[in-house]
Amino acid sequence: MREGRGLAETLESQLTQWSERTGIRVEIWALPAADVPAPVAHAVLEALREALANVERHSGASVVSVAVTAGTGGLRMTVSDHGRGFPQDKAGRGIARMRAAFAGVGGNLSVSSVKGEGTTVTAAVPRR
Repeated sequence: MREGRGLAETLESQLTQWSERTGIRVEIWALPAADVPAPVAHAVLEALREALANVERHSGASVVSVAVTAGTGGLRMTVSDHGRGFPQDKAGRGIARMRAAFAGVGGNLSVSSVKGEGTTVTAAVPRR
């Protein structure tokens, strides 16, 4: 994240660039209205890059939906596609990196995938 840019602006810029490069449409459901601590913002950006890379490489989806919210309870991120999905026991290193990014800031990340239906990545960091 560049100095002076909030998480919402950085997310919007990166999502737009990714969509233009890949041809996969991004639906932005929500972006954080409030600033978040830098370590949490970096975890969000790292996990989002991995999630989008997985969508691009593996899902076959034409649309991905993204929501990142921050409030009194903390931060929540959801990335969802309606692509191929995958068996849960086939989770790779990218998912491990996403989980580690959120664990490093006291959060957690889960992945729900149904073969032929799509994948949803959900992460949360409680407010400290």
